Amino acid sequence: MAGTAAGESVGYRDLFALLLERRTTVAWALALTVVGTVLGLLQPLLTMRLIDRVGSGEPLAGPALLLAGLFAAQACIEGLGQFLLDVAGEGVVLRLRKTLANRLLLARIGDFDRHRTGDLLSRVGTDTTVLRDMVAGSFVQLVTVALTAVGTGGLMLWLDPVMFGIVIATIAAATVVVAGVMTGIRGTTEQSLTDVGTMTADLERALGNIRTVRACRAELREARRIGAAAEAAFTSGVRSARLGSLVGPVMEVAVNGSFLLVLLIGAVRVSNGDMTISALVAFLLYATYLVMPLAGLFSAVALIQRGLGSLKRIQEALRLPVESTSDPVEAPTRGPGPLLELVDVSFSYGDRQVLSGVSLRIPEYGYLAMVGRSGAGKTTVTSLIERFYDPDDGAVLFRGTDLRKLEHRGYRRHVALVEQHTPLLYGSLRHNLTYAAPDASEDAIRDVLDTVGLDALLRRLPDGLDSEVGERGLRLSGGERQRVAIARALLAEPDLLVLDEPTSHLDTVSEAEIAEALLRVSERCSLLVIAHRLSTVRSARRIVVMDGGRVSSIGTHEELLARDRTYQQLVESHLLQSEKSAHA
Repeated sequence: MAGTAAGESVGYRDLFALLLERRTTVAWALALTVVGTVLGLLQPLLTMRLIDRVGSGEPLAGPALLLAGLFAAQACIEGLGQFLLDVAGEGVVLRLRKTLANRLLLARIGDFDRHRTGDLLSRVGTDTTVLRDMVAGSFVQLVTVALTAVGTGGLMLWLDPVMFGIVIATIAAATVVVAGVMTGIRGTTEQSLTDVGTMTADLERALGNIRTVRACRAELREARRIGAAAEAAFTSGVRSARLGSLVGPVMEVAVNGSFLLVLLIGAVRVSNGDMTISALVAFLLYATYLVMPLAGLFSAVALIQRGLGSLKRIQEALRLPVESTSDPVEAPTRGPGPLLELVDVSFSYGDRQVLSGVSLRIPEYGYLAMVGRSGAGKTTVTSLIERFYDPDDGAVLFRGTDLRKLEHRGYRRHVALVEQHTPLLYGSLRHNLTYAAPDASEDAIRDVLDTVGLDALLRRLPDGLDSEVGERGLRLSGGERQRVAIARALLAEPDLLVLDEPTSHLDTVSEAEIAEALLRVSERCSLLVIAHRLSTVRSARRIVVMDGGRVSSIGTHEELLARDRTYQQLVESHLLQSEKSAHA
């Protein structure tokens, strides 16, 4: 189901569109509901017939058995119908959850900068559950009430038009009151779900960084933050419950009031000979059949209003733009010219400009390092190279083709990224190593492990490659996680390997080993390394200096020391200190 267009409100047609996706199951449930309703409408007539037979002395066994059979058949049929609706509701939720998960996984990186992850997770979990309850709990009531209202209304009108008018007047008065309540339920439900999403996001934020929280003694502060969000959800939930609580009492007054009026007026009419006792009993039964389901109808409408609030939030997530998956241009193979080229690239995060007029050529093979002060735009360059973002101006070319013409996933087969914080996924070491190359052979895995110096770790782990690395890889040291991330990138055999601080968590010996490995890698593919350690930078054939969102200079270590003041300051202040600390 495509998302509702931007600015378009979510309405009943959107809910029914969900039901149409399970039209076969819903059709069977609807048919069973119709049959069950008809069986229920026959019961007061049989009851009236039984009462008449009591007065006339006719046998009661036949009608009594038939009435009992109608009760049993109605219960079984309506139970099966409700089961089918539950199945339909689960099916709707299954498709929505899969669609949402797919949408979020393909959404543009920039949208994750604007939305909290916990709130998006809440839409997949909590909001879809509300929709499931709506499908399973309200649709059957709507159909049952509609059919019952038509059938019982006609039979009540046939039995006694005067009392039928009294019942309708009572129901109409209650409807006017309840209708005003319904308008507020949708808004309060939407606010409640938004507050739950905020609470989930705050909890995900704290648990995802639990070691930092503990180290900073921020447990109580985070608990207060999450508690405040929970209180906001409680307040909006109570507001919604307050409105919803008015529905039941109003309808109860309508039910009891109409029943008492029918009973009193019916008694007068029976005493006057205008109505038989059996007809009064039948009318009272029909009145119950009409008014009680109507009370359920208003509960169903309230549930639908909650469903509309959930669907609006789900549709907002479904409207998130996704990365291209079907662009016709394939990433080109090797050819003349550079592997990758940035041509006068400018980029901003909202109103904050980060890059301005950056031009850079990355050859097919070789080792290119990039240095610069914090905030100079180095990581943003890697994000553009990975095509997490597209430039505001200028172009990024892959073998002469603008990245905006290439399919995202197809292009990324040629480019691998090792991030600065080297995140690992929950699962085994093998799962993490083969994440970008699931069909990699054992020999290839062993080769990259040897290249990055993880063979000793492999021998130490109890289950070898099948050992669990823990949540975010926390069963491994920082240096081991960094090596696994590098090995994972190498296993994909990219044309360009981009590394953001690949040796920041390594000791001196390990750093030297990785530096040697990177030199070997640069003979097989192109290598772009963002580094703050002098030893890593000096190994590069060319060094790119970033300053204030621009390329300040490009050259060798010796050339830049001779002519570039920014590079000289970096070496004297930061890079050289990093080298000294590494050898301390």
